[in-house]
Amino acid sequence: MKTLSVTEVARNFRAVLDSMERDQEEIVLVRNRRQIARLVPEAPRLDALEVFGDLYRTLDESTARALSAALSSTRKGRRRRVSELRNPWAG
Repeated sequence: MKTLSVTEVARNFRAVLDSMERDQEEIVLVRNRRQIARLVPEAPRLDALEVFGDLYRTLDESTARALSAALSSTRKGRRRRVSELRNPWAG
């Protein structure tokens, strides 16, 4: 976490934002030796494969196969419904 004065941020706003985005680091703004605000970078965007990768080992075999087939057909430009998918955390 970086700490910068409001004046410094105002004078170098573009560079501060570029640095925050690149380093994914929070910046605390200080005025008169008091913290007054925080700039927090957005979480990086994930594509569908990265999101579904988080489900690894949480899906049963049939659901994993259905998901794999749906992703494969989507990559080929065909759209199908994946009715077999279910919430893995539901009882």
